[in-house]
Amino acid sequence: MITLEQLLASRDDRAQHQQALLTAWPGHTLICLTVQFPGTIKRSASSLLVGGAGLAALLDKFGSVVRHAQVRDLETGYEAYLLVPLPALLVKKTCCGIEDSHPLGRLMDIDVIEAGDSLPDAEMPSVRLLDRASLGLPPRRCLLCDQPARYCMRAHSHTQEALLTKIEQIVSNFA
Repeated sequence: MITLEQLLASRDDRAQHQQALLTAWPGHTLICLTVQFPGTIKRSASSLLVGGAGLAALLDKFGSVVRHAQVRDLETGYEAYLLVPLPALLVKKTCCGIEDSHPLGRLMDIDVIEAGDSLPDAEMPSVRLLDRASLGLPPRRCLLCDQPARYCMRAHSHTQEALLTKIEQIVSNFA
């Protein structure tokens, strides 16, 4: 089990890691895969299965052009990073296709990030996270109802138990 402080620290660490990768690989688009499981247990057999399937799907689409790949198997969750020399919008479109069509895609969060404009004295570049709206796509839907997922998350529309039950059902149907 992880604490809220650990989760927040891992998000900060992930953001710093993303910036460092973009600095080390200028002109590349960064793909960051994480697994979407609610609750305090972020690392489990199911989350590792989802992460591995997500990485396999990404490598299937981008493997021939991946310049750098890294997996971080942390208590705060599975993270995979891929750097590709492709336009960010093209990469985002492909990643949204994986999220929308893969049997485990609803449990994956595939962020596409590009370096933004930096201030003259900045050590690290600013980053720009592309979202589904940048492609004119609707927001992702909740696992349990037809509302946008962000709405249900913020409103706590469903119990954690109901979400975890649905997640395990999705994973077991895949496995």
